[in-house]
Amino acid sequence: MAGTNPRAARIAALIQRVIASSMEAQLHDKRLANITITEVRVTNDLQIAKVYWTQLGHEGREDGERKRAQQALDQAKGRLRSLVGAKAGLRLTPQLQFVFDEVPGEAHEIEDILAVAKKRDAELAKTRASAQYAGDVDPYRHDDADEQTGDEGNGEY
Repeated sequence: MAGTNPRAARIAALIQRVIASSMEAQLHDKRLANITITEVRVTNDLQIAKVYWTQLGHEGREDGERKRAQQALDQAKGRLRSLVGAKAGLRLTPQLQFVFDEVPGEAHEIEDILAVAKKRDAELAKTRASAQYAGDVDPYRHDDADEQTGDEGNGEY
């Protein structure tokens, strides 16, 4: 999306700042109280801006709050687009599409997986500390041992 066009990247950053500040100052909707704009991606032709957002919800009520916040964002889309156009001074203001950002939730799942792996590594390290070899510590034959015994070896195996 905005990876190859530096102008699109600058406009995406501007859109993110404008929307984030406007949600607090201009839009007085309680459904938008705990929303964070995480990223904005603008297409290279500057026609569409995908606005990624996340919400800090109350335990057990996340889905309902997310749906209400999505409705509020969709209702405020025109007002936010007007504010972006006024601040950006563009001939054509990009169309705004609001997308819920799943990354923070997935990050918590990854952190949980890493915590379990760390616990298993600690248990394995504890097991290794008290482990003993089943046979000799070094079961392989070394040439320096043959020199000490005087065994030159006859080439047979």
